[in-house]
Amino acid sequence: MRPFKYINATTGEQALQAAEQHERAKYLGGGTNLVDLMKEDVEQPDHLIEIADLEYNSIKENKKGGLTLGAVVSNSDTANHPVIRQKYPLLTMAMLSAATAQIRNMATNGGNLLQRTRCPYFYETSMPCNKREPGSGCGAKKGMNAKHAIFGYSDSCVAVHPSDMCVALAALNAEVEVLQINGKTKMMPFEDFHRLPGAQPEKDTNLDKGELITAIHLPQSIYADHYYYLKIRERSSYAFALLSVAAGLQIKNGIIASAGLAMGGVAHKPWKLTKAEQFLKGKSPSEENFQRAATIAMEDAKPLAENGFKVPMGEKAIVRALNQAYNRKV
Repeated sequence: MRPFKYINATTGEQALQAAEQHERAKYLGGGTNLVDLMKEDVEQPDHLIEIADLEYNSIKENKKGGLTLGAVVSNSDTANHPVIRQKYPLLTMAMLSAATAQIRNMATNGGNLLQRTRCPYFYETSMPCNKREPGSGCGAKKGMNAKHAIFGYSDSCVAVHPSDMCVALAALNAEVEVLQINGKTKMMPFEDFHRLPGAQPEKDTNLDKGELITAIHLPQSIYADHYYYLKIRERSSYAFALLSVAAGLQIKNGIIASAGLAMGGVAHKPWKLTKAEQFLKGKSPSEENFQRAATIAMEDAKPLAENGFKVPMGEKAIVRALNQAYNRKV
């Protein structure tokens, strides 16, 4: 690990000032991803700005009838919050499927949004990786790519986003509150927060330099009764998803009034299944409609040499998640 200087910010404004003053500074919350990357020499910040003790540490109701999750609240405290469990159980289910209890105790909500890919070419500094070293090439494009993207990738990068929490947040249509470097606050729809790689895969999000996540806003709960998070992985615990599906259904008078669907492990960002959501709205929650929605969701998939299995797996996973969500007993 390379030497760095430590700055203990006590307010959001202090954190912003420090980030503006130091070009290679990074915010430090729980450090569960950043510190690992520093040990591997993938991340090389010269300053770490401690933000874990800032004021963004509560979970409370918001003006839209939903909840606001503070950015430095731990993943454990969020997943196990009684209101989250009652009104947003899809989020709880997704978060508790991630990592280990020890990591969830340390990891923060804001940090979860910013965690970086687990692509082995990104972690191995002797291999080419445009995300780690722009212009060096993408080793995974024609290399070992069984765990990589089938949607939205580019010639520059085929890596996938690793978060479980973010897949649920995409299905729930969350928003991200950001403190800008000028001290003003802006709101970002969750679907716009992360970005596809394009020609700049080194950029995971649409945040500008130095901007600080302060909260995540959940809309009014509509998927508390019918929800499911399906995570397919190589072993039953402590593993990242080969593929995951977050499904929420709002059922009124036997008809789907609204559907929230997103996938993980298939793209550079949590992959929102907008066309499938639109198809399901106004339909009956039947096996036939779930199958059609899954087919629509996978229509644009373009597998790489070694991950063609993700297409039929994804289709079956969507159908299974929707069935589990509809038949869930609460």
